[in-house]
Amino acid sequence: MTDVVVTGLGATTPLGGDVPSTWDGLVAGRSGVGPLRADWLDRFDLPVKIAAQLAVEPTEKLERVQARRLDRCEQVAVIAAREAWADAGLDGDQQVEPERLAVVIGTGIGGALTLLHQDDLLEQYGMRKVSPLTIPMLMPNGPAAHVGLAFGALAGVHAPVSACASGAEALAWAWRMLRAGEVDVVIAGGAEASICPLPLAGFAQMRAMSTRNDEPERASRPFDAQRDGFVLGEGAGILVLERAEFAAARGARVYGRLAGVGTSSDAHHITAPDPQGLGAARAIRAALRTAGIDPADVGHVNAHATATAVGDVAEAAAIRSSIGDHPVVTAPKSSLGHLLGAAGAVEAMATLLAVHDSVVPPTLNLDNIDPAVQLDVATGTARKVHLTAAVNDSFGFGGHNVALVFAEA
Repeated sequence: MTDVVVTGLGATTPLGGDVPSTWDGLVAGRSGVGPLRADWLDRFDLPVKIAAQLAVEPTEKLERVQARRLDRCEQVAVIAAREAWADAGLDGDQQVEPERLAVVIGTGIGGALTLLHQDDLLEQYGMRKVSPLTIPMLMPNGPAAHVGLAFGALAGVHAPVSACASGAEALAWAWRMLRAGEVDVVIAGGAEASICPLPLAGFAQMRAMSTRNDEPERASRPFDAQRDGFVLGEGAGILVLERAEFAAARGARVYGRLAGVGTSSDAHHITAPDPQGLGAARAIRAALRTAGIDPADVGHVNAHATATAVGDVAEAAAIRSSIGDHPVVTAPKSSLGHLLGAAGAVEAMATLLAVHDSVVPPTLNLDNIDPAVQLDVATGTARKVHLTAAVNDSFGFGGHNVALVFAEA
């Protein structure tokens, strides 16, 4: 079967409005977390008053008319996809047959902002005030559909919805389509933009979110003994993946290979992971098996690590049992916050760039590592390490587990 290579990257995140600024922010150890900027904040007595909001507003990159017709999660998907497409060198003459181009973009929640806003209008003013674009703006396949329309993809447009594993599952789906020879190019990733009262209230009621409102930049603390939950973020990450032969024929620049993927499910609890990380470990082993890579050759793990009490320890156990304690680990949610359905894609991009640049970004706010973690976690400053292969972990409510293996070109 053919190798799958990555030729284009695009992102808009709390650290920057594109890939270079996001990656520079991760490597430099900057935080994208800050006080919530929202006119509704004073209307609700929410215990959480911090979030990782976009560094660059979508309206700065989209025409006004187009922006008004898209939900925020669709806006960020289109912006990131445009960057990835151009980065892959595909924005000139037609190089991909539309029948050989597919899109796979996942989301965890979809158009929540549209849904809630239009419901407010309905209740306050009646049906006549509801936008006729409500359904295409709120549907979870909206980001994928709009990207498919933008680039004329005729080989299929898909939208995995598997909570916080959605973006990573989109990449796994793309990998399988390319390996099967169904397509030549896939635009794949994840998008999420749901920073609004109801998700914040719901997560807060679960006690899943940090309430360190007085020190936002120190709130997200993966693997730290004093962690108290995640920080909600927003953004999108999009990768252009190609069959290696197709990329070579057109002389494309290659960042590296998506060498293997693994998926599993816990069948344990709707929100809590298997406490021993058994399902996560199965996904990692499957990814290494499909990549043909020995655990000893994995030099880096980009951890899902949301800074929840149970999740971080379960993931650490999964990494130790499936790979070992030798890889250098990082937890980018300490910088980015938790981008939900976009997290797996943005962090997959970071994993690939770590291999490409031979550098592991630091984990912020890790003052005292939880004794149960027992991993080599990069802290302080970025760590220079020559990497031939790295693993990206992603997990989601419902027991979804996805592992991706990136390797040198």
